[in-house]
Amino acid sequence: MRTSLIALPLAAAALLAAAPVATAEPSPLYTLVDTVTQRLQTAENVAAFKWVNGGPINDPPRVAVVLDTVAADATAQQVDAMYVRAVFQDQIDANEGIQYTRFGQWKLDPAVAPVTAPDLSVSRDAINGFNKTIVNEISLHRDTLLGPTCRQALGSAEQAVIHDRALDPMYAQALTTATESYCS
Repeated sequence: MRTSLIALPLAAAALLAAAPVATAEPSPLYTLVDTVTQRLQTAENVAAFKWVNGGPINDPPRVAVVLDTVAADATAQQVDAMYVRAVFQDQIDANEGIQYTRFGQWKLDPAVAPVTAPDLSVSRDAINGFNKTIVNEISLHRDTLLGPTCRQALGSAEQAVIHDRALDPMYAQALTTATESYCS
């Protein structure tokens, strides 16, 4: 009996020592990656609008406006505009990928396709706000993004956001695509 009373606390201590320890400080890139995720999530309403209204997924004039705007915002914050254009092109590609996926799902199962179109201006206003936040976060964390710890900080932020927002595999993959140029 005495042996089992001693063994129990020792076993509990061993389990606690083996348990993963929560990170005391989140990745400095968490807000950036979380905002990218929120921007990606606008793809649902944008795709529904395009589906219902018969619009194409690719919208080169809108892409040009977005890229010109974020480049100007970057320049105003003394951030490399070409870097920001590359980062946002990845995000646009990921967003379009989600839209193509939804179109494919709706084509295969019309019963789940949207029948009413959400207001596209609401999504675009949200995207514009996310874009400003992303450029601000890039400016704020440029040393991390250009430094040797970028991949580690980015990976940590991606994993935390995937967990916190319970992203499905498609969104996790889109997030990886959307952030692939951050550390280059």
